[in-house]
Amino acid sequence: MTKLSVNINKIATIRNARGGNNPDIIKVAIDCQNFGAEGITVHPRPDERHIRYDDVVKLRYVVYTEFNIEGNPTQDFIDLVLKVKPEQVTLVPDAPDAITSNAGWDTIKHNGFLKEVIAQFHSKGIRTSIFLDPITEQVYGAKETGTDRIEFYTEHYAVNYPTNPKSAISDYVKASKIAKELGLGINAGHDLSLDNLNYFKQNIDGLLEVSIGHALICDSLYLGLHNTIQLYKKQLL
Repeated sequence: MTKLSVNINKIATIRNARGGNNPDIIKVAIDCQNFGAEGITVHPRPDERHIRYDDVVKLRYVVYTEFNIEGNPTQDFIDLVLKVKPEQVTLVPDAPDAITSNAGWDTIKHNGFLKEVIAQFHSKGIRTSIFLDPITEQVYGAKETGTDRIEFYTEHYAVNYPTNPKSAISDYVKASKIAKELGLGINAGHDLSLDNLNYFKQNIDGLLEVSIGHALICDSLYLGLHNTIQLYKKQLL
């Protein structure tokens, strides 16, 4: 079964808009797990506009499923991950001013850098994943870095799914077959939703985990958090 990891960045965005501690990030993380999520994802950025570095430290004490920390491996980020020791770190090449992640790694151009960073995380027993576009050459490049998994950047799929699902998924199917042959685990995330998640799951063999934040939190405003998590999990059966 594919695991659902809930990205709680948007909850932190709401909290930060008014200051204080409402909603409570720690409580939300505990609730998501109690409601059936198999993991919690956070993506701290240098300006701490949503998840803060101290949030990440505090969350380590309450995440009893799988803690996944995403981010661009700057030295501050690396130090944070090595301190917190999550089950998984997902490396994302987003610029400091990016609103959200918008591209995967060039694993060929940055191969040496990724090798060095991944080796540091492996030395502490932290599983690694590389945020990746569904491009054959990049999958091969990811393998050379020593990463355990890749996470497909799925915005292209989500944008094209409503008009042509088969075309939207085709590059991901090809890339996932290569990843599986190379022994790489497969995760996915970005703009996956109740509308497109099941089709992605059914067509990507060996999909281990999806990380979903924006759509899931938006749905929970109407459907409730407990019910929404259950609905997303049903899409992964």
